[in-house]
Amino acid sequence: MCVTRGKAGGALHRREQRVIHTAASVMDLPTIIPIFPLPSVVLFPGVPLPLHIFEPRYRDMVRDAAAGHEIIGMALLRGDWQKNYQGNPEIFDTGCAGKVVNVEQLQDGKFNILLHGLREFTVRRHIFEGAYRQAEVSWRSSMHAALGEAERARLIALLKQFLRGAQAAPAQRLLKDRSLTDELLVNFFSYALEIEPLEKQGLLQADTLVGRAQRLAEIIEFHMEEGRLTVRRSGPDRCH
Repeated sequence: MCVTRGKAGGALHRREQRVIHTAASVMDLPTIIPIFPLPSVVLFPGVPLPLHIFEPRYRDMVRDAAAGHEIIGMALLRGDWQKNYQGNPEIFDTGCAGKVVNVEQLQDGKFNILLHGLREFTVRRHIFEGAYRQAEVSWRSSMHAALGEAERARLIALLKQFLRGAQAAPAQRLLKDRSLTDELLVNFFSYALEIEPLEKQGLLQADTLVGRAQRLAEIIEFHMEEGRLTVRRSGPDRCH
C-alpha cells in the first residue's frame, strides 16, 4: 500500500487549528473535491484523521487543497482495487470529506496532515483529468435528529460490554462523559471500533443518525455473539 496513516507531529508548516462546524451550510462546500481512496479507512463527521502522505500524486493533492478550499474527500476502495491501484480503481460512491486543519511538510517532500471529518457526500461524476482523481459530489444534509434516551442508553451499554480491558480505558472514560453529543458518540465509535471496513462503510451510508446508531448496535451485538460462539466451539467436546 502506497499511503499509510500516521501521527501529525511538530509542524514545519502548521496551520492554526480551529473549531470545525460539521453543520456547515451546503452552500459553503465546493461541488468538486479531490478524492483520496484508501482500502481500510472510513472517515466520519466530527472525527480527526491523521494521515501520512508520500505518493507524488497525493502530495500534489495536499498542496492544492491547502492552497484552496482545504477539503479532501475520503473514499473506501472496492472490489479488486489492487489490480489498478496506480490508476483509478473503483471506490464506493458514498464518502466523507475532511477539512485540512494541520499540514506538516517533511524534509523529503512528504506530508503529515490532520483532517477533521466534515460531511458525507455522494459521488455524482468522476474526474480523472489531473495527477489525482477528483469528483463532482452532492452533500448530505446534517444529521440533526437526536437519539432517544433509550437508544442512547442501549448503545452506550453495548459499547461498554464490547470495550473491555486496559486498552479500552480511554474509550470507557469517553462513554461516561455526559457532554458527549449523540453525533460524536455514534460517529466516533463507528470510526474507532475494530470492525471490518465494509461494516464501517455500511454505517457511513446510513441515511440518518438514528439509523447509523441502530446499525452500530447490531454490529456490536453480532461481534459479541460471534465471540461467544468462538469460545463455545473451542471448549470441551460435549458430544458423548
